[in-house]
Amino acid sequence: MAYVLVLYYSRHGATAEMARHIAHGVEAGGMDAVVRTVAGVSTVCEASQPEVPDSGAPYATLDELKECAGLALGSPTRFGNMAAAMKYFLDSTSSLWMSGALIDKPAALFTSTSSLHGGQESTLLSMMNPLLHHGMMILGLPYTEPDLLHTSSGGTPYGASHHAGADNNNPLTQEEMNLCHALGKRLSTTAKQLAA
Repeated sequence: MAYVLVLYYSRHGATAEMARHIAHGVEAGGMDAVVRTVAGVSTVCEASQPEVPDSGAPYATLDELKECAGLALGSPTRFGNMAAAMKYFLDSTSSLWMSGALIDKPAALFTSTSSLHGGQESTLLSMMNPLLHHGMMILGLPYTEPDLLHTSSGGTPYGASHHAGADNNNPLTQEEMNLCHALGKRLSTTAKQLAA
């Protein structure tokens, strides 16, 4: 069964909500969406995360990444970069790089920031780097998406984004939800075309 993997890390819930809207877009584009998260990193040497999360999406496996037809990758912004938990997971994908398992698969990116100018685009760019090393094809949002031109919150041509606010409690705007949906649908449509 061909599917798009929607893989994210979320601390306060906004990135997880974006993942759900992207997954709906993937399914609107005609493919199944598999939503997964990554475990947080521990500040001690021993892992402190349970094998299965208490709530939310299950943790991703390398096999799920290997078998996907496309990837939507999301992380909150940490000083203009992806969160350590996502970087840690991506650092574990060397075996997939060595086998070329992700070459020519489409990928798209999404992020959430506390401040409007808190590094949304640089975070999306930082997540592109390992995917380009894997040989993936990066998809953004074209300006034919009207919400990209009219949003006063999140949304970039590099991928979907959300302005969560200083207290991380801003809900996704309608424009942000529309752009998440459009990005998921574009990824799904492209993955189907490439698979054919």
